[in-house]
Amino acid sequence: MAMTFFEVLWEGDSFSDASDLEEALACYLMVKPEGLEWSEVCGNPTYAPSIRRYSSFDSYLDNDDALEVIEVTAAMLEAAEAQAVQAPPE
Repeated sequence: MAMTFFEVLWEGDSFSDASDLEEALACYLMVKPEGLEWSEVCGNPTYAPSIRRYSSFDSYLDNDDALEVIEVTAAMLEAAEAQAVQAPPE
């Protein structure tokens, strides 16, 4: 059975991928501009954080259309950041 695939976009370009939405949102912690709040990031069209969800990695490789494009909100990123603080990487 094929697994869903998430392509993570920043400034209009793909910079990472993930196997679930939680992992995709955590990717943004690596690119958060220093000194900015997530509300400032999401309010600035330059950054335009979004995630494309595909039915599978093969679907992504075949250039199929994404099943959906998830517009990332400040609340989503704040929750991901809080989750990372609660459960730091091992």
